Amino acid sequence: MISRRAILAAPTAVVVGFSARAATMTDDGLYTQPWFVESFLVVAEDIAAATEKGKRFAIMWELRGCPYCRETHLVNFTRPDIESYVRERFDILQLNIQGAREVTDIDGERLSERNFAAKYAIRFTPTFQFFPESVEGLAPRAPMRREVTRAQGYLRPDHFLSMFRYVAEKAYERGSLRDFLRTQGG
Repeated sequence: MISRRAILAAPTAVVVGFSARAATMTDDGLYTQPWFVESFLVVAEDIAAATEKGKRFAIMWELRGCPYCRETHLVNFTRPDIESYVRERFDILQLNIQGAREVTDIDGERLSERNFAAKYAIRFTPTFQFFPESVEGLAPRAPMRREVTRAQGYLRPDHFLSMFRYVAEKAYERGSLRDFLRTQGG
């Protein structure tokens, strides 16, 4: 039996064998999925593009060297049920919590990834921010009030999948993630 520790210690080339669509490492030292969104980093446009495709939009915040970010890619996203569920229903934009690329927020403000993270009080990696299907009425809201929910820190695979189901099914309109997990037997 392969332990989590063995997977985390394994070279990327060995782990890549688990999936034909496995994570790769970017030039800035982050793992990424080949199906993550390539973007001009204009959040309102990314939300609209996801909605046009019948998907939801999420941002995955990461940090170079983050062991839990790595585990999200090399454990959670290698499970075929998770990868296919998320890929079919979500557009995910990967941002670096310490990054310098310019991002245009929903309210039109342009700022670096690092300052965008600070504006939204992103303090942990990985963090997933989930946004509504439309930006209508979001700009005047406080930044964190623009999200429908967020997941901070590493989630075990089953809870990770449940988080995405929670958003895809709009269960946040009926209650908390904790309530949703209880109804799912988690």
